[in-house]
This record gives sequence, C-alpha cells and structure tokens, in this order.
Amino acid sequence: MKVVAVNKPAFFNYEILETIEAGISLVGSEVKSIREGRISMKDSFADVKGSEIILFHLHISPYEGANIFNHDPLRSRKLLLHRREIRRLTGKIKERGLTLIPTRIVFSDKGLVKVELGLAKGKKLYEKRAAIKDRDTAREARAALKHGR
Repeated sequence: MKVVAVNKPAFFNYEILETIEAGISLVGSEVKSIREGRISMKDSFADVKGSEIILFHLHISPYEGANIFNHDPLRSRKLLLHRREIRRLTGKIKERGLTLIPTRIVFSDKGLVKVELGLAKGKKLYEKRAAIKDRDTAREARAALKHGR
C-alpha cells in the first residue's frame, strides 16, 4: 500500500470511531493526477444517496496531458462497497448522527485507488483545545529530552 494523501484536518476536527476501506470510481485522467499527488481532501465527506455512498468535495486537479478529455476537479464520485457494508454504515449514520470522512487515499498492491473512510463524530471546541495543549506539551518534552535539560 502506497499512501498518496492524508486528511490531517479530519483527525483534528473529528473523533474517528472506526475506519473502512472502499474503492472509488474514477476516470483515467483522475488516476494519473492522483499518481502525481495532485489531490486535496479538505472539506470532503461521504454521504448516502439512495443505495450508494457518494464522495463529495474531493478535489483532484486536472491532468495536463488529458487536453479536452479532462475531468471536473470537484465532481462527486461513487464509492465501491458491498451492499451489506453500505446498509451497516447507513444505519450508523442515521441512528447515531455520525459522518463519513475520507482519512487517507492509497494505491493498493494491484495499483487500484482506495479510500479509507472514517466513521466520525465531530469534536467540541474544548476537545480541540485539549488536543492542541497535549500536542504542545509533547513537543516541549521532546525538545527538553533532545537538548538534555
């Protein structure tokens, strides 16, 4: 597995309860652009539409070599999951008020693009402040150990 992109703001803004790996339906120019690392997951999320899960606001920059056959950078993309997984995720989203957030984009061993989705619950402002405080104290402790103080 080769990690292409990680959604760092998702880990700060949400508490990830569980993760699931899904395929994604792409066109050729999108795959080439992802190979170059020209992808942004900022503000992206997944939602249930009918009996499908769709990924919204995933920005894949246009591939320069595709000319007129290029793709729309912000188009919605279908996620490839088994029907049983879709029903399970739909139930959790509706009953517990959770959100599906893409956390990582990876290339599998076979060269397929996969999306790691996190079933997430939004953090409150005080939880975000506590995370910043913990991160700062850990950084200061590492610096103190490094300088031998």
